[in-house]
Amino acid sequence: MTSSFDGLPPNLREIAEVAGLEAAMQLAAEYGGIQVKIPRRVGSEHWLVKCVGLKAAEAICAHYLVRDADGHPVGNFRMLIPKGSTGIMAQARQRLARELQDGDISVREAAKRAGLGERAGWRMKAKLRGRRDDRQGDLF
Repeated sequence: MTSSFDGLPPNLREIAEVAGLEAAMQLAAEYGGIQVKIPRRVGSEHWLVKCVGLKAAEAICAHYLVRDADGHPVGNFRMLIPKGSTGIMAQARQRLARELQDGDISVREAAKRAGLGERAGWRMKAKLRGRRDDRQGDLF
């Protein structure tokens, strides 16, 4: 299947092409940032079926089926599910930068408003400052 899903990270783009955009977005929403095992096949109570539905789950399992050199199915496929589209994350980082530059608010509050974590806020603040933390030594 060759289809364009602009703004999606490669893993989500691949899932969208195999099982549909809705399934990819549902996986990102529920399991984004988490490494998961994609099994050879799923039952009705499997987490993947509960997340995206049976038809989409079966399509994902078939696509990521791990085979040995003789073509026999073996093991599970492990993958990190991205948190969402790169476009959405870029927008969140831009908002974080604006919040930190424009407002007289804490890093925690700016990150919260942008929908990102506090650590992302501190990294952005350091980046905007254009210098490293003076309390840290230089390793190189």
